[in-house]
Amino acid sequence: MAPLRQLDPLSRFFMKFYRGKRYKESPHTPLRVPLNECSIALITTAGFLLDGQNPFGNGDCSYREIPNSVQTQALINGHKSAAYDERGLETDPNLAFPLDRFRELEAEGKIDSLNHRHFSFMGSITKPQPLITQTAPEVAQMLKTDGVDIAFLTPV
Repeated sequence: MAPLRQLDPLSRFFMKFYRGKRYKESPHTPLRVPLNECSIALITTAGFLLDGQNPFGNGDCSYREIPNSVQTQALINGHKSAAYDERGLETDPNLAFPLDRFRELEAEGKIDSLNHRHFSFMGSITKPQPLITQTAPEVAQMLKTDGVDIAFLTPV
């Protein structure tokens, strides 16, 4: 993240009044099985979507399901934010959605398997209540139903 002094005036103003949320307890859960026995799903806030999926809107708390079979170059960058530099992702989507790297880990036997689906959310959500109360719990339940051991989050 860039230091506040390096941001443009509008972004500095926004960040000054953007209230973060602090939690007393960590959602961290210790890993109970070896990594090479784990099923893993990826979750990104890069706003990736596929051709035919609805684009994200500003402040959109919805998600897009990304099948494990997708070719990473087919991902469409749908992130909308003036403070977000997407140039690297246009070259290599793995920077924010490291599916190809996890496929390599799977092939090497370092992880057991990748889930049949992954999820993409929009970043830069200034009013996250629907995300907290509805869409994130929906995705968590789907991953639980799928038997996923680890959700690997790549926030942008």
